Formats: sequence, structure tokens, C-alpha cells
Amino acid sequence: MTEIKLFMDHFYILEDGRVRQFLIVGEQQALLIDTGFEDSGVYQAVREVTDLPVQVLLTHGDRDHTGGLKDFGSCYLNQKDWHLLDSGIEVKDLREGDVFRCGDFCLEVLEIPGHTYGSVAFLDREKKLLLPGDSVQKEGPIFMFGAHRNLDLYIESQKKLCGIADQAVTILPCHHDCPIGPEYMEKNLKDAIDLKAGKLKGKKHPFMPCYSYKGRWTEFLYEIPGE
Repeated sequence: MTEIKLFMDHFYILEDGRVRQFLIVGEQQALLIDTGFEDSGVYQAVREVTDLPVQVLLTHGDRDHTGGLKDFGSCYLNQKDWHLLDSGIEVKDLREGDVFRCGDFCLEVLEIPGHTYGSVAFLDREKKLLLPGDSVQKEGPIFMFGAHRNLDLYIESQKKLCGIADQAVTILPCHHDCPIGPEYMEKNLKDAIDLKAGKLKGKKHPFMPCYSYKGRWTEFLYEIPGE
């Protein structure tokens, strides 16, 4: 069951214990960032808060962020992740620099490929608020295995995010601790660089087709190239 938490005026966190979504309620419409698993009940949670029309923005195309899409029918998602969606959903492209306004919130799209090729973050520069999907987390694990992920791009995207750390004082990840501070962008980056350099020791995951690599601050689930 999804728990509804008021984080700040007109801004709600929807939490089901596995993944979280974010709802902003304006005067004429609402913005929903991600839709959870199919069984998360995000649509019902949204309707407990508002009966306004809802515009859905997706941080990326993984199933735990898109499972509830059928209840909304349409979404915005970076085109590089469209292949991860089921058919029958109306999809519009999300691109670098796109801006979505709702109430007194203004979300700017930042493309941050790596966790998936189509991963994006949403930045409200005035409120210094960043919604990075799964790309910034405290401790993790951050999923980096599978054909639709790229460690090199992830590292470059973390460098990009570190460059706007002064404009992202409050970070709201979709997993694990929330909120967290901007220092975790640099921590994730340093551990990802060590992972790329082969400095982290991997341990076979007990049930997923990958290895667990624990850096100083961050755990990554990653597969050994060539195996």
C-alpha cells in the first residue's frame, strides 16, 4: 500500500516501501514523477490527494517506475527508454532543457544517461531541489547490470550533476534514504570511478545475474564485462 506524505506545500511523496514517486499539485493540473510498480497503487494514491488532470513525467523506463502507467495512459519519457515500455501507452519525448511548471514549482529536465540510456533528472533551481530517479542514492545498491545500462555514461552524468551541486541542496532519490544532500553525487561518482578502474572487489549476487561491488560509500550491482 502506498503511503502519502506531505513533503512541502503542494508537494507529496508517495512511498510503497520499495520505490517512491513524487506528486506536485497545482491549481489546474498535477505533475506525477514516476508511477511505481504495477501493484503499487499509485493512481489510487494520487486520487486521494487530487482530482485534477495529471501529467506523468518518468525519470527512466525501468519497470518499478513505469508499472502504473496503464492507469494514466500517457507520459513523458526520454526517447532512449521508450523500448522499455509496454505498448498502448502514449509517449512524448523528454529532452535536455525541457521545463514543466506546476504551481510555484519549475522542473527543468537534465539528461543523465547511465543507469539507463534514457535516465533524466528534474531540477527546480529556485527551490534547489533535485529529483534524480535512481542515479543518485545513499549507499544503494544502484543497478548497473543489463543491456540498457552504461557505466561510462553514468560516470559522465555524475560529473555533470556534481557541476550543479550548489543548485541541488535537497535531493529526493526514488530508493533508500530520502531526502539526502548533494555530497552523495560526488560519493557515487568516486565509487563508480573505482568500479570502472577495477578497484572494487565483486561478490556474486545470490539471486540476480550480477555481482555486488561495494565502494567506500556506494554499492553497485554490476556484471563483469565479457562474462
